Parts: sequence; C-alpha cells; structure tokens
Amino acid sequence: MTSDFQDVLPLLRNALADHGGAVLVAPPGAGKTTRAPLALLDEPWLAGGKILLLEPRRLAARAAALRMAELLGESDVGGTVGYRMRLDTRVGPRTRIEVVTEGILTRMLQADPALDGVALVIFDEFHERSLHADLGLALTLHSRGLLRPDLRTLVMSATLDAAPVAALLDDAPVIRSEGRIHPVETHWLSRPVDGWIEPEVARTVRTALDAGDGDILVFLPGAAEIRRTAELLVGNVPPDTDLHELFGMLPREAQDRALRPSPPGRRKVVLASAIAETSLTIEGVRVVVDSGLMRVPRFDPRTGMSRLETLRVTRDSADQRRGRAGRTAPGACYRLWSKAEEQGLVPHRTPEIREADLTSLVLELAAWGADPGELSWLDPPPEAAVAQAMELLQELETLDEHGALTEHGRRVAALGLHPRLAHMVLRGVERGTGRLACDLAALLEERDVLRGSGRPAEADLRTRVEALARGQASSHGAKVDGGAVSRIRRQAEQVRRRAGVDPGSAPSRGAMADVADVGSLVALAYPDRVGQLRPGTRGRFLLRNGRGVTLDPGDPLAGEPWIVAVELDGRGREARVFQCAPVALQELEELFRGQIVAEEEVAWDDEAGRVRARSVRRLGALILQEGALARPDPDRVAEALCRGVAQRGLQVLPWDKESEQLRGRLAYLHGLEPDGWPDVSEPVLTRSLEDWLAPFAHGLRSLEDLPRLDLARALASLVNWSLRGDLDLQAPTHLEVPSGSRIALDYSDPAAPALAVRLQEVFGMVDTPRVGGGRTPLTLRLLSPAMRPVQVTQDLASFWKSAYFEVRKDLRA
Repeated sequence: MTSDFQDVLPLLRNALADHGGAVLVAPPGAGKTTRAPLALLDEPWLAGGKILLLEPRRLAARAAALRMAELLGESDVGGTVGYRMRLDTRVGPRTRIEVVTEGILTRMLQADPALDGVALVIFDEFHERSLHADLGLALTLHSRGLLRPDLRTLVMSATLDAAPVAALLDDAPVIRSEGRIHPVETHWLSRPVDGWIEPEVARTVRTALDAGDGDILVFLPGAAEIRRTAELLVGNVPPDTDLHELFGMLPREAQDRALRPSPPGRRKVVLASAIAETSLTIEGVRVVVDSGLMRVPRFDPRTGMSRLETLRVTRDSADQRRGRAGRTAPGACYRLWSKAEEQGLVPHRTPEIREADLTSLVLELAAWGADPGELSWLDPPPEAAVAQAMELLQELETLDEHGALTEHGRRVAALGLHPRLAHMVLRGVERGTGRLACDLAALLEERDVLRGSGRPAEADLRTRVEALARGQASSHGAKVDGGAVSRIRRQAEQVRRRAGVDPGSAPSRGAMADVADVGSLVALAYPDRVGQLRPGTRGRFLLRNGRGVTLDPGDPLAGEPWIVAVELDGRGREARVFQCAPVALQELEELFRGQIVAEEEVAWDDEAGRVRARSVRRLGALILQEGALARPDPDRVAEALCRGVAQRGLQVLPWDKESEQLRGRLAYLHGLEPDGWPDVSEPVLTRSLEDWLAPFAHGLRSLEDLPRLDLARALASLVNWSLRGDLDLQAPTHLEVPSGSRIALDYSDPAAPALAVRLQEVFGMVDTPRVGGGRTPLTLRLLSPAMRPVQVTQDLASFWKSAYFEVRKDLRA
C-alpha cells in the first residue's frame, strides 16, 4: 500500500473546517480508521473538544484504540485515546479520542443530545449499514440541526456508495484515496460447492499452505462453521503452523493471540467471522480463503420474529475480504465459488434497518422525542416493522396508546438492554426476583451456553439458568460453554448495578429454587410468545400473537400446557422453538390481569352445523377459560346462524314452492325496475343475510332448526311497504283461465314468466295474457289433456289462426 492516504489528509481537514461534514472513501489498509482521527487532533475547530470514532464491532474498537495509542507513543489506552463499550471502558481525563461501539453512541446521545464537549463524530465502516449506525447518524444530524450547528460529522468506508451519504450531509465533499494495493492473485472453483462448506475450506487451506508463504486468513459465516473447520484442520497442517479462531464472543486473550504477528519461523491460519473483514489489521496475512458466506439478522414483520440467516456474500464484502491479502505484500485469494456464480453476487448488503427488529429503534426515537418521519435517513424504517414494534412496546407498557414514552418506558430506555429484557428486569425487581431477571437478561443476550452432542440441546431455559449457577462442564447431556458462562456472569453483574439490584446479594431462595420463576419472567419479556398446547397434539403450540410454533415432540416440554417461546427460527407456517420455559396458567392470570378479555362468544361451528355460545376469557389468541353460555343474546345467535348459512350456501334454507315463486317474482320485477325492486340474486342475498333473514331466525340455532323458518315471509320483508300492493298486481301468483281454474304462474326464468295450462282450458282466451302492468307477455306452455306439452307460444292470437289446426289433428290422432 502506498502513502496516497497522506495526500488526502489536507483535503479532509479543509472539508471539515469549511463544510462541517465529509465523506471519506479509502481502500482497506489505507489507515483511515487510525490515521484520520490522529491527523485531526490539532485542528483549530476542535478547540479542545473530543473526537468520537464509531466502530461497528467491539474487537475493532479496542484494536483501533490500541493502535492509535501506539502511534502516539503511549503504552496503553486511557490516555489521549480511549474506548467505551459494554462491559469495558478505558477513558481518562486526558482522553481526546474515544472509540465507541454503536450502542454506546446512542446512549451518549440520549444522555446528552447536544454531545457537549464533542467536536467531531466519525462513523467508520459505514458501508456495513448497521441499524445502530443509521440511527446514530440520524440522531447526530438531528442534534446538529437543532442544537449543535458546530458539530462536525465524518463518514468513512472502503466500499461505500458515497453520493447518497454526501447528499444526506448537506452535499458534503467526497474525498477519495485511491491507494494502490499489492497485486492479489484470485482463484475460483471450477464448479459450485456441493454440500457442507467446511471440508472445501479445509482442503483449500491445505492447498494454500503448500502453494506459498505467509499467514492465511479464512472467512467463515459464524462460530459453528469456524469450530467445525478447526476440527478438520487439527493434525492436518504442517508442524510450524498455528491455528487460531477469531469471532466476537471469544475471550479477549484468544482474540489477541489471533491478531498478534506469528513468531519467527512460524505461520498461522486464522479462522474468522466477518469481524475480520474491516478495521482490523492481522499482521503477516498474505492469503485469504473466502467461504463466500455471511450471516445477517433478518426480521419478519409478519411473524414478529428475528433470526440469523446465512447468505451468499455481497460483491463489496468479497472485495473487502480479498483486499486483506494485499496489504503488505503480493498475495492470493481463494474464492470458494465459481466465476459463473460471481456474476450473480449482489453489489451491496441490504441495510439492516430494512430487515431488523425495530423495537429498540422505535423506543430510542420515543425517548429522543421524535417519530421516524422527523429524522433524516438514508433508508427510512419500514412502516410495517415500525407499527409492529410500537404494538410490542405498548404491550411492554413502554409506550402509551398515543405512542408517547411512559415513565416505565423512560426507565426501560435508560437500562441499555433490548426493551423486552429491560422490561423483564424492571418488573422482576418489583416482584422480588430481580437477581434472576438480571441473570436471564444476560443469558438471553448471549448465544446458547449449552452445546448438544450430536443433536440440539433440550429447549428448557431453566437448564441454562442452572448451568449458569453451577458452571459445570455439562448439564443434562449437553456441554456447557465455560467462556460464555463467564461473559454472562460479568454482564449480569453489570445489569444488576444498572437496575439497582445489590450485586453481592444472594438469591432470595437459592439459585435452584429460583428456576421456578423463569417462566413468569420470560413471559414479561415475551408477552406475544406465550404459547398454549394445541388440543390432542404434542409439541404444537398456538402463540398469543396468533402464530403457530412447534417443539420437538421428544423434548421434555413438548407436553406442557403453557410455555413461553424465547428463541425461534421464524421459518415456515409454524416456527421451530429452540428455547422456551414452562409457565403456569395462574402466573399468566396474575401477570396479564389487565390484558385478559372476558367476553361472550357466539360463533358458527361449521363442523357441528350449529351456533356455539360460550363465555370466554382470552389473552390475545389464547383461550384461558371457557364455558357454555346459558342465555346468549338472540340477535347474536341469529347473526351467527346467518354466517353459517353464508358459509354453507343458500341451498341449506328451506325453499318451498311459495318461497321459490316469491323469489322468482321479485327477480322478474327487479329486471323491469332495478331501482324499485330488490335484487334477490344469490350473491346479494348471501351478503345481506343478517339484514333480511336474521330478524326471522330468532329461536333457531342449527341447520336442523331451519325447516321452522318462514322463508317466504323473510323474503317478503325485502319489499318496500309502498310497493307491497303492487307486487300482486304486477307479478300475480296465479291467473284465472276461461275454464275457471286458477293456475300458478312460473317465474323460475325471471326474463320469461310462464303459464302451463291444458289447451282446452284456454278456449275462449283470444290474446296472450300479460304481467308487469302489461309489459311482459306470458310464455304459454299449452298441454294435452294428459298434461304433455303440445305448443309453446307468446302469441295466442296467431296460434288460434294457424298452428291450432295442426295441433288439433295431432291430438285427435
């Protein structure tokens, strides 16, 4: 890498001095993370103020601070350069540059919206577009616009579409350091990987070790793949080669070993997650092996669930990874995909704000006193995800019905946890189970402490609590991750201090007795995921939010009547439950007393073919208690019966000659005068059953009761009172013929009303009789004495003159 970055520093100084904002684009290894902040320390506009450098990852934040302190000749951080992150803060009275992780910046802004004493905020690796980075930038710009016009903002990245960011910063200057990286020879596979990626990664590492010198950096999607690849490589690399793992949850000592240069005469292979993609310098790396996979969080507003999803790497991330091989000398990059696959890579990763759980973001905005529309965003938060987050926050009692922050919500926002967990901790403190609530909060923020042997660990969250208390090597047949237990214990102590729980106090009833409270506590955190066992099943539950979930039928909790689902995968129609806790109905009654709805439910039971009336106590989609309703509201029963008729179809009604004829008469008149007479077509009658049928269905509750219905009377109610006198005049039911007989008219074809009559009974009738006030001639179906049809006509006069004689001959024959 050449020193081109040094050439852009004057441009950067001028841009920040004149404009107050800038976008810096520089390739990996240019030194922007450490050299840019140091180069700005003596600027006049800084005037003794601090520089905040935002890093997306804890490891990168600590490494950047250590490197800057080293460049200043200081032995450790906490002097001119310090850092702040959860569980670890190293700043002092002389600190001028603070490297902070994303959540810390949000906390600082909430505590002091003006960022008093801060002169510059730098957003590093902004191309990753994390949720906290987008929120932090939006809040910083809002603060700058309202309170701190002198606050300067710098956005930095190696692979960033700079134009939209510059526009967001009021058309800030874009400064580019082209840089020249050492040549990197790129190798692709001849065909796509078929099956698990780890064997191909291990094979490629061995190939790279044989092919050249230098250390090897391997990119894998997560800790599980890193461990499996390590198992394949142990004993299969040369004796002078050291294996290191590198991911976020590793102990600091293990991370530091992976970052340190190899001793003389030795090489190393670093199996890393995306944590090593940006900001970090791993000395001695000459070769990159890229699995081509990354793991990102995805939130589904339809299910209300988040999950980590393994995806194909984006093109900009692949370029970042490749660049790690050419920072100090010529190198090589092995891409574990084919050239054909590379054409299909997405150019940039999707901003997390489009796909993440927005509960924390919405709460932060409420605490800030603004809604999403008042802030400037590169990508506005999706409305559906915001609405779902607000609904959950109202369930957690952090927002009122108008979306304003409650006093409880203010305390939740100040606790620095996900709103679910903060609500659980605060309510747990009130209930006298604060210590356990803090343990659970730390436990649920960490990856699972149990690792199964050949199959997933059982789902019971209480097992994890016991493992945390005992810290033993195994629990219930699963291995306990000792490093995770240590981290959780440290985090739990910190949560206790913030929540006002005495860190040194012993649990009120002992750790083992406390596990009985796990279900009720996590129900506070996940009120939408309280689940009820579906009748007649094992492992299939209905959640309060209406979604279905499944638990392995062999799991000990698969038969529990009530659970709280904590970790789910969100896939398919029924999400799979990985962690949950049992909870008693009595506890649910106590916890959600104000949210339980008692109602009288009158509904159609289609399977039974009748109306069911019951009293129900309901928590969301869950029925806590039910019983038969002795005297249901007759109007509601009739309406439910009508819904059943609509579901089954009008053919279930007791149609007889009178009601069928009346419907035909009305259909005929509607055809003549659509605005005057009712429409009795099937779709219209079905839609309006509750209007015309329900008043006549009182006392009926099932299909078997329908024969008692006076259907003709119900249909007649559709006719306006002013028209009822005209009904018989314009569409009579019968017609008297010359023989003296009164014969019923047939309106089955509303377009052609008909009269079926024996020929001899109309002797003396000269012209065709008419209905509809003389507008419609009847269709005469003339019959023989044996009631067989002999002629059909609408012109009786012509029939007598011509056709009658032929008919008479036929009848005589």
